[in-house]
Amino acid sequence: MMNEFAELILDAKSQKERDVLAKLKEFGKNRELDSDGKFIELCFCILVANSNLEKTKAVWEKIGEGFLYLDRGKLSRKLKSHGYRFYNLRAQFIVEARDGKDDIEKNIRTMDEQDLRNWLKENIKGLGWKESSHFLRNMGYRNFGILDTHVVGVMHRHGLVDHIPNSLSSRKVYFSMEEKLMEISKMLKMSMAELDCYLFYLDSGKIPQK
Repeated sequence: MMNEFAELILDAKSQKERDVLAKLKEFGKNRELDSDGKFIELCFCILVANSNLEKTKAVWEKIGEGFLYLDRGKLSRKLKSHGYRFYNLRAQFIVEARDGKDDIEKNIRTMDEQDLRNWLKENIKGLGWKESSHFLRNMGYRNFGILDTHVVGVMHRHGLVDHIPNSLSSRKVYFSMEEKLMEISKMLKMSMAELDCYLFYLDSGKIPQK
């Protein structure tokens, strides 16, 4: 089963390797952003939880630097006006996270990546394991995949997991699934971030743009 799945990934790689590596290089440049830029990237990961990626990206781009200064009420109304569903709660999360913007920048510069993911999950409301991994992947870290509906769906269809869990909020559940992906990434000698992009492609027919 694992070998068949690996062959599937290699087939996707043969089609999309250039595009995937270019996208990962683009993500890597985000590490050079200042604290404001990194925070705006974080806001995307808060917004995209349980939301469509492309629709969220469109809303996020429209607000842009507004994430840096809009108060909770104004941000909520902006999100609502652009058709975003969870406008009140996510506006609250973003405004609260903004108070620790400098800590996010400092920890990216100083913390081990696994400790950094733990810190994000424990200290930024709205970030679970998936969203914390998403943010770090978008900051150019290569050792994290994003267990979203695309990736988990592909794993389930090809027998790597018995069922699709109702929630990935449990550390035990998330990490057990992540370990399966790590086995494959080691087998194929590719990073988790690269593997994640191929899995996303296999489910959606697209390379993740964010």
